[in-house]
Amino acid sequence: EHKNHKCSSQKKANNAAVPREGEVHKMLKGHLRHVFSISQKIPKLRVLLICLFCPKALSKSFSPMDQHFPFTEVPDDHIDLDDNSEKTPSKASKSPQKTSRRPKTIPVKVTLLDGSDYDTGVEKLAKGQTLLDMVCGHLNLLERDYFGLMFQDTDNSKNWLDPSKEIKKQIRVGSWVFGFSVKFYPPDPSVLIEDITRYYLCLQLRDDILSSRLPCSFVTHALLGSYTVQAEIGDYDPEEHGPDYVNDFRFAPAQTRELEERVMELHRNYRGMSPAEAEMNFLENAKKLSMYGVDLHQAKDSEGIDIMLGVSASGLLIYRDRLRINRFAWPKILKISYKRSNFYIKIRPGEYEQFESTIGFKLPNHRASKRLWKVCIEHHTFFRLVSPEPPPKGFLVIGSKFRYSGRTQAQTRQASALIDRPAPLFERSVSKRYLLPRSMDGGEQDTKAPNDREIRNYSSTQHVLILKSLEGKVQGE
Repeated sequence: EHKNHKCSSQKKANNAAVPREGEVHKMLKGHLRHVFSISQKIPKLRVLLICLFCPKALSKSFSPMDQHFPFTEVPDDHIDLDDNSEKTPSKASKSPQKTSRRPKTIPVKVTLLDGSDYDTGVEKLAKGQTLLDMVCGHLNLLERDYFGLMFQDTDNSKNWLDPSKEIKKQIRVGSWVFGFSVKFYPPDPSVLIEDITRYYLCLQLRDDILSSRLPCSFVTHALLGSYTVQAEIGDYDPEEHGPDYVNDFRFAPAQTRELEERVMELHRNYRGMSPAEAEMNFLENAKKLSMYGVDLHQAKDSEGIDIMLGVSASGLLIYRDRLRINRFAWPKILKISYKRSNFYIKIRPGEYEQFESTIGFKLPNHRASKRLWKVCIEHHTFFRLVSPEPPPKGFLVIGSKFRYSGRTQAQTRQASALIDRPAPLFERSVSKRYLLPRSMDGGEQDTKAPNDREIRNYSSTQHVLILKSLEGKVQGE
């Protein structure tokens, strides 16, 4: 009896320690609430809990916006075990929604080839290709691989904007001001498909001539000037054009009366020539010049003599006192490198040579040598390779990772052959001209080149005068 009494008392104690069914229900519900509230921040745990406790939710479809985490919200009937219980708000619902901020826009000013300015704005994190596409879209230019954007560095040296890098990493100080220019001069301008592309190439060459970057003889100045006049004012008309109708044009850095008379004499023979044909003739004669498409860089040879290193479509050229003293074609160059302010080229051995030779040049500073090295890499890739080389990958890379990222000339010509649109209509701007009247003896009272604002004002005045003359003719008829 004593043993039976003891066992019965133990059973009563055990029954008192075991919770009832309702209490278990509440405890389980509380634990599940706590676990699901934690799972709001852990997507994998949340998906696992849904798979265990809410299998019906797996059959529900979800939108493409929720592909990263399909089950954005767990139904309440699968979480709460008691409909009458209060719902505990999750931490995600309490936290305020983060508003996505738009990137900051930076104002940009681009000087175009006709002297006008194109003002726009780009995002702070935008790459150079974004801005180049905006400028080419503004100009309605499709064959854009020959062009680029230039900017001045802190030491007033000009640099090409890298399309593959962010703009803010290339211009660290100052406003974003660029110049739209021809970067790769085509050796044969006839490969250009559209007239508008050849027109902008003509504008670049005219600026090169006036700035003495492209020196010409008297005969060449007269010939190119006559094609410029034909492209801008059309056929010669004795009634409309006076005896000195080319006085305001600028054909050469040091322009004389004799040159203007020769230009007028040639221009009178171009009757019936369209502006596009005149520009094509201009390019066919300009491409024969020795300095056509040559990018010059100041340097010194091994003896400390001042020279100029020129990069072109054919290779690396060496000038001394404006005379070319040596030329290294791209197939002859094996390697191009730089170290500090020194620039090196490794030359392939000649017919009677056994070993390779390395030639070094001294540039003003480290940035100048790196700039020259980049220009050489870009010109060699654009004109010599079928497709650009990909940049090296990995951590253990010896040397620079820079590679030309644009299309090569071969790829550009293939893309140009696929252009299928009507010839774009564009207005040929009035070229740079003298603004002040000239003396009777042909001397110049002021040979200072006009700035961009003066050019734009003068251009608008010329258009107004032309319109007024046309209105007078119509009224007279």
